[in-house]
Amino acid sequence: MATLATFFKRSDAIGVQAERAGIARAESDPFRLRPLPNGDIYLYCKRIDNSRLVRQADPASGAKCWSAVGAASIVFLIGASIIAPIVGSVLQGYQLESLRQERQSLVDKKRELDVREAALLSPERLNDLARAQNLTSPAPNQIIHLDNPSIDGAFAKNEVPAAPVR
Repeated sequence: MATLATFFKRSDAIGVQAERAGIARAESDPFRLRPLPNGDIYLYCKRIDNSRLVRQADPASGAKCWSAVGAASIVFLIGASIIAPIVGSVLQGYQLESLRQERQSLVDKKRELDVREAALLSPERLNDLARAQNLTSPAPNQIIHLDNPSIDGAFAKNEVPAAPVR
């Protein structure tokens, strides 16, 4: 429900009062702003000094506080126990993916090293190196086959003399 101050326009109220009093209405200025609603009401704030008051200790408030702290910690522990496995699985997923990427990079590096090894051990390259260092193939009389039974183990015999038993 509207109050009388906002229900009637102030200029209408002044005009009605002027007509009742028999005063002729003056021509109003078209550029004059209308007054704000409730403009005649003044509010002020009274300072209240509570510095002399002493708060009384409530013995039941300590128990309420500790029960609230206990309830909050139980809720926190339940929430943490629900969230911990989810967070752990996400972290394990990240670790698994990083290990997969590391494995793939190692496989790529191994392939690259295998290609380089094959290029270094190719017969054409070995022949070029042999020619560069003036290496030649051995003569047929310089070749000794170790599995020949006529040699009788004279070459490359790796026997250690037995130590006397005490």
